[in-house]
Amino acid sequence: MTSTFVPAGATAGAAAAPAAVKILVAGGFGVGKTTLVGAVSEVTPLRTEEYLTSASVGVDDLAGVGAKETTTVALDFGRITVSDEVVVYLFGTPGQERFWFMWNDLVNGALGGVVIADTRRLDTSFASIDFFESRHIPFVVAINCFHGVNTRTPEEIRSALDLDPHVPLLIGDVRQRAFGKETLLALVDHLMTLPDPAAAPTPA
Repeated sequence: MTSTFVPAGATAGAAAAPAAVKILVAGGFGVGKTTLVGAVSEVTPLRTEEYLTSASVGVDDLAGVGAKETTTVALDFGRITVSDEVVVYLFGTPGQERFWFMWNDLVNGALGGVVIADTRRLDTSFASIDFFESRHIPFVVAINCFHGVNTRTPEEIRSALDLDPHVPLLIGDVRQRAFGKETLLALVDHLMTLPDPAAAPTPA
């Protein structure tokens, strides 16, 4: 008679735990990172928002986001179950420069990233793009069209952001769940087209 070894605490035939995929959502202050995470998360997202006060005057650049009342001070967190085998965890980064030190911790284990940009303030996304490029982390760029308005062509946006031709660029409304899912699927497709570092030949 043969027997099957079952580890302590496990049961025979138990399903394996799903693979966890970590994705960072980055971008400038007030571009829609918290909104995107909230739009696509299947659970109530964890948010670390605080109200803007007079203490931020002269510290945070509120140009173009004068109506904004709260800001992320640590991270946003959401979850999407893709299948029984894959679960995606979203980590939204804080946008203000004074909180950028947290990015180095949040990036650990990240498979890829989404950079959200606002065509009215494209310069606020430069730091996020530089961050991912310097760490060789694949990313896509999602242009958030506030109030459905976009005054720039994809070619103009690519030129302004100095994007490599292979970096996917999407344009839409991050408040819409469908656009958020489209953005994440574009990132997954982008990751699948990249060469596997493990397959690279070993130097002699």
